[in-house]
Amino acid sequence: MSKLWTVLTHLHTLAGPGVMLLYPLYASVQAMESPSKLDDEQWLAYWILYSFVTLVEMVLESLIYWIPIWYELKLLFLAWLALPNFRGAAFIYDRFVRDQLRKHGLTNHPGSGSGSSTSVSKKENGAKEKSPSTSPKEKENAKSKFLSFVGSKKDHEKH
Repeated sequence: MSKLWTVLTHLHTLAGPGVMLLYPLYASVQAMESPSKLDDEQWLAYWILYSFVTLVEMVLESLIYWIPIWYELKLLFLAWLALPNFRGAAFIYDRFVRDQLRKHGLTNHPGSGSGSSTSVSKKENGAKEKSPSTSPKEKENAKSKFLSFVGSKKDHEKH
């Protein structure tokens, strides 16, 4: 029985990096090399959410320490985000992150959203769609919106 427990412990130890890092790394490289843009969106969303989870984990480390099944919950959540059958990362990004970006005016295309997958499918079908170029003035405007958003949060926290 102790040998079985040892094997399960080692599998559990390998499952985390395999599911959270190795498979997403492999799939991201495959997505970058494929002509489809739909898988690029999935993996960019995964890495954004993985970074966010990691940052939250770092900030709340002393609190998370007291949750006995934290690692298992994190592993399940990140597996749901990463596994292609679920497309969890794209779902979370479309449903929550993109809405927050739009709400605070941090996105260049307020009409984009769940409709972005339709424009991707048009590109995949061979229709050439030229993306609008962003002028330096528009980039500066987006940057100032972001900075004012971050600054307003800091000012709000001080009061």
